[in-house]
Amino acid sequence: MKKEVQLLVDKGDMLPLMEAFYTIQGEGYHKGTAAYFIRIGGCDVGCHWCDVKESWNANLHPPTETVKIVENAKKYSDTIVVTGGEPLMWDMTILTDQLKNKGLQTHIETSGAYKLTGTWDWICLSPKKMKLPTKEVYNKADELKVIVYNKDDFRFAEEQAAKVNKDCILYLQPEWSKRDKVVPEIVDYVMANPKWKVSLQTHKYLNIP
Repeated sequence: MKKEVQLLVDKGDMLPLMEAFYTIQGEGYHKGTAAYFIRIGGCDVGCHWCDVKESWNANLHPPTETVKIVENAKKYSDTIVVTGGEPLMWDMTILTDQLKNKGLQTHIETSGAYKLTGTWDWICLSPKKMKLPTKEVYNKADELKVIVYNKDDFRFAEEQAAKVNKDCILYLQPEWSKRDKVVPEIVDYVMANPKWKVSLQTHKYLNIP
């Protein structure tokens, strides 16, 4: 990457944009809501079951002017979801300032493994064992979404739930490839521990992005 472009990326004036699209939020508290998704490239958390591994290498995704990302976003929806990859690898301040200046709602989906930057109306924290969240994001998360791949993930989920703020909504979500096995386990767990809710990837059932 050219040095001058790298400086703009470091500041957040440009971001490695993988894709952006208008769809229905499929997961968590806002499921069923029309939203414009901005997927930022770059992630080193390395979940083996990640369904967007092509997002991991930021160098594959062209640095795009943040102002252009925002101009496109405002054409589609009042609700903007920033996801990845891991968007907090980059400074989100300029992006969210510009989105807020347009009167848009800013949501983020993050592992929380990096410093929390930006101004957010909703923070979905989806922690991973390989790289745990920062204390700040635990304190500010609006929802905690733990992906259940095997039985040990229930232990991990309780460990994470003990760290978030008291108003944070707690979700267990089956890993898609294991859903037939883990959905019954999640249902039983939530019925026995009703502080938790079930989250499903409804967009995959609807066959939309």
